[in-house]
Amino acid sequence: MRENARVTPEFKDHKDHKHDYQELVDEISELLGAPATLENRDFELIAFGAYDSEGDLDASALDPVRTRSILTRRSTAAVRTWFEGFGITRATGPVRIPPTPEAGVYRGRVCLPVRHRGVVLGYVWLLDDDPGPTDQQLSAAMEVTARIGALLADEAQHGADLSRELRAALTSERGWQGDQALAALRTALGPRGEGTHTVVCVAPWPSADPDDAPSVRTVPHATALCTVPWGGGTSHALKAVGESGQSLAILVRLRSPEVRTPAQAAASRLLKEGAVQAAAGIGAPRSGLADLAASWQEASAAARAALAEPRLGPVAEWAHIGPYRLLTSLPPEAARDPAITQLLSPAHHELARTAEVYLDCAGQAGRTAAELGIHRQTLYYRLSRVEQLTGLDLDDGEDRLLLHMALKGARL
Repeated sequence: MRENARVTPEFKDHKDHKHDYQELVDEISELLGAPATLENRDFELIAFGAYDSEGDLDASALDPVRTRSILTRRSTAAVRTWFEGFGITRATGPVRIPPTPEAGVYRGRVCLPVRHRGVVLGYVWLLDDDPGPTDQQLSAAMEVTARIGALLADEAQHGADLSRELRAALTSERGWQGDQALAALRTALGPRGEGTHTVVCVAPWPSADPDDAPSVRTVPHATALCTVPWGGGTSHALKAVGESGQSLAILVRLRSPEVRTPAQAAASRLLKEGAVQAAAGIGAPRSGLADLAASWQEASAAARAALAEPRLGPVAEWAHIGPYRLLTSLPPEAARDPAITQLLSPAHHELARTAEVYLDCAGQAGRTAAELGIHRQTLYYRLSRVEQLTGLDLDDGEDRLLLHMALKGARL
């Protein structure tokens, strides 16, 4: 007896379809007499039908590609390239793929392309037996894939609408424009806009192209996501960034303000597929969406702090970035105090590092020397050179505060 197909819960949230993916995968499995799996065009698993038949379970265990796809909900880039080599992206009908043990494909496949208005949106897969499904069965299954294609297209459009509304809510000026954008996002989200939320920022993100952004389905706990200019926008947190490019914003719904695990999971997932030098920031949780812009500024600031101070990352929460909470809220020119201009020149890199470590160690010479691996006398000499270059007195609390904040600000 067949179990129900597995479907990620995000599908049933955004719209009440007459038939959901699970029912359609079940229908194809019934038509073909074999368990089917549904993946999107990026080979990310959407739904699968499982049978209790011992033979099918053994086959799954003997086929690493199928097993990995079900367990991890996605396939590797190499697997994707290999299957696409059989022309499935261009096919309008079933494609039979022979077994290739050296590629981890111990049993052949039948691929049913899922298309909508000529565009491939996904694939239905089943293991190919001998003699396998008849042409009549496959023809009937292809009619079901057309209905799946309509649902995928509808979901993609809904995701694009949410991305547009989220981007507007994060980047609009305060006042009536911001209020209008927020109202539009609330309407688009419906009940999912209620409860506790936070915002995650991943930056820099490699592309502004919507087709290159992940979908809500593939990011755990994400309610909506969009790309936002990294280095533009209206907030100091964005204006202060020295890099151009994009960041990725993710709206995450939390069960409670105390449990940030969903936001951390979403950030970690995205860092694995984003830019090599990327970091992620998480804003403070908020009830509802009224303070969405503030949460985004905090997330952006935390991402900047993690990029500037690797020990804070790769995922940094606003609550845990210390002095960077203040520094990231300042315009960039405020952090460039003229007293440290000379100290920040490449020729004095070691002196600047010595001063920062000394101040991080609360002015304790022993700790600083140990941290830097130098003799105390060497430390004292370097600190005297810092005083000469900056005109600051390291025995004066306010001068030490200015130097410390200026050095931290320079990292940004």
